[in-house]
Amino acid sequence: MRRYLIVMVKEPRPGRVKTRLGRDIGMVAAAWWFRHQVARLLRQVDDPRWRVVIAVSPDHAGLKSRVWPAHLPRVAQGPGDLGDRMGRLLRGMPPGPVCIIGADIPGVTPAHIAQAFKALGRNDAVFGPAMDGGYWLVGLKRARGIPATLFEGVRWSTSDALSDTINTLPGARIALVERLHDVDTAKDLKPSR
Repeated sequence: MRRYLIVMVKEPRPGRVKTRLGRDIGMVAAAWWFRHQVARLLRQVDDPRWRVVIAVSPDHAGLKSRVWPAHLPRVAQGPGDLGDRMGRLLRGMPPGPVCIIGADIPGVTPAHIAQAFKALGRNDAVFGPAMDGGYWLVGLKRARGIPATLFEGVRWSTSDALSDTINTLPGARIALVERLHDVDTAKDLKPSR
């Protein structure tokens, strides 16, 4: 079965993307950073071992946007909170393992994605933890379907997001891959090692 890597993106418009970063460096600079970060990320993770799909928001503008590479297929994220949107994406893909990543993780490499798909060979789900308690990657094998409770009650944008999400997968075999740093504020642009 084919593997799918979904990259969630927003149109890089000032004031509509990376607003916490924008409060630190300005909304135009934050949108510029995001646009160039996503372009670099998409070049980096476009790999023949999986099919890259861009999940866009806002739906209508994102599907028609000239910002994103034309050769990559796009799907609309649709309405709702992050869990609603990710659940819909996971349920809407053709058969096979699916990983979803955010676009604001500068350190993601094809090796990280390959490690996540490899982990799905032995597990039902995989997460790439972020330094702030959230996660930069979620992946599901989807062999036994997707639990209706997936992402229910998750406290998004908190240090509890990863543990909350894991709790929505009772009985699942779960793997964790490398912890990476996401960019939310100006201090995240130069992560400490």
